[in-house]
Amino acid sequence: MTENRLKDSTSPYLRSAAHQPINWYEWGEDAFSLAKTDDKPILLDIGAVWCHWCHVIDRESYENPAIAKIINEHFVPVKVDRDERPDVDSRYQSAISAISGQGGWPLTGFLMPDGKPFFGGTYFPPEDQGGRPGFRRILLAVADAYQNKRDELLKTSVALAEAVAKAEAFAGAHVLLAHSPVGSEWQGLSAMEDDSPVFLLTGGVEDV
Repeated sequence: MTENRLKDSTSPYLRSAAHQPINWYEWGEDAFSLAKTDDKPILLDIGAVWCHWCHVIDRESYENPAIAKIINEHFVPVKVDRDERPDVDSRYQSAISAISGQGGWPLTGFLMPDGKPFFGGTYFPPEDQGGRPGFRRILLAVADAYQNKRDELLKTSVALAEAVAKAEAFAGAHVLLAHSPVGSEWQGLSAMEDDSPVFLLTGGVEDV
């Protein structure tokens, strides 16, 4: 089995993901340069070796070849060890908490190529479960929004960055996101019934 570039990491947590079929990058300029060059959003995963649900999402999603294919095609994936980079974790915990109303680990963030977050959450099941959208569905939704609703995502990311930077009330930031293409659809996906039709950010992306 071919190992990814995390095999050379100094972090035991990151090295534990070296066997995953995902083109992981560590936090750094290489990842951001690639995101800008390839015009892709960044999928940010922050976890730790002691985090139970981090290992669950690794096993369920990041080791899943079908989900890995979606990630490699549409995103620049970046994996961060929370214990090695508490500064990165703190920054994005604030932003993702504003979006989802909760923080913790694993922290799953979707960023513009310049690092500004526009959507995220914590643990996602691999497929729709108990009325919650699955990670595969979310990945496809975000990828589609990035291609077709870029201006709105940019506005969301800038507004969120300003709100967090000014330490404004997170309730206000959450209201901004509720009217964004990701935030409004998240409300619909969260309330989705198991037998409802497939609808993502565009309202029509089919399952693959």
